[in-house]
This record gives sequence, structure tokens and C-alpha cells, in this order.
Amino acid sequence: MDIFSMLAFAAIIAVATATPGPTVVTLVARVLATGRSGNLAFAFGLIVGDVFWLACAVFGIAAIAVHLHDVMVVLKYLGAAYLLYLAYRLWTAPTASSTGNAQPVRRHPMGAAAGGLAVAIANPKTMMFYLALLPNLIDVAAVDIGTFVRLAAVVATVYAGVLATYMAGALRARHLFTSPQALRAVNRGSAAIMTGTAAYVATRS
Repeated sequence: MDIFSMLAFAAIIAVATATPGPTVVTLVARVLATGRSGNLAFAFGLIVGDVFWLACAVFGIAAIAVHLHDVMVVLKYLGAAYLLYLAYRLWTAPTASSTGNAQPVRRHPMGAAAGGLAVAIANPKTMMFYLALLPNLIDVAAVDIGTFVRLAAVVATVYAGVLATYMAGALRARHLFTSPQALRAVNRGSAAIMTGTAAYVATRS
């Protein structure tokens, strides 16, 4: 692929990833509720998930996924269960009474990254883009290892920029909430959003 094709691919990825879906909604809800705590690692997991689906499209792993239908179903429900777990943690999270900031929910970065990866793999929007739409945009049969590395770098760079923009906006919005009551409402609103996202992920085929 020449430079113009790569730029066109980057533009398509930017539009696709910037369109709010389960992954973006989950990240924004997490940032609104907990700030940066664990969410950089969660975003990293989301990016790895996109690269995984890119590899499926390019290397024909989708054909294997068809034969591993039960495994994919399990991954889908694991992603939904993780969102429900996050929703529960946010709904029950305490708020500070004097500093005006929510007490952070401590998470190991590896756990947050694994959660992001699970949500990305379970996201039907991401799966449909890479497996159904991408082959109509580029000739995946002509993609070699070197080209795949460049495509993966484009996906990672563009998606990271998109996620960083959403995170920055969510952090700015979070600073508007200073009272414990407002923070509790944000936490529970975020929990409700994640519960709805979990239902969406679990019920989509």
C-alpha cells in the first residue's frame, strides 16, 4: 500500500473509531467516574483488541473463529460480565466528603488492560467493521507481514488519538462535579451506562 492508501485507511479508521460505540461509551463512563485511574491501561486493551480484529481480517483468522463459535460466545459473555462488574463497583463506590473528588477504585493495570481487551473483542461494532467492511476497503489477500505491521501501527496511532480525545473531554467534564452528591450521581449514571452496554454486548449476535 502506498502513502495515499495508508492515509485513506487512517481516515477511515478515524471515522470508525470516533463514532461512539460500546468501547468508547465504556471508557468515557469509567473516566467520568474514576478519572485516569486504570483507564490508560483499559484504553491500551481496547487498542490491542482492534489490532486483534485487524489480524483476523487480514490473516483469515475469521474462518477459524467460525469453527470456534463457542469460544467467541464465551468471550462475548465474559466481556458483558466484566462491564457488569465495573457497573457494580461504580454503583457502590464511596465519594469523598471534603475533597470533592471520588475515591479512586484501585485496579491493577494488567487487569484493566485485560478488561479493555475483553470488551473490545466482545464488541460487535468492532467485529463487524473489521470482518465485514474492511475487506471491501482494502485487498486483505494482498497484505503481507510488513504491510500488516504498518496497518496495525496506523490503527494503534489513530485509535489512541481518538481515545485520548474522549478521555480528555471526560476528564474536563468530571472536574465540573465537586460535591459528593454530584459525584455519586456520576458514578451511578456511569454504572447505568455500563449496564446498558453490557446488555447490548450480550444480546448482539
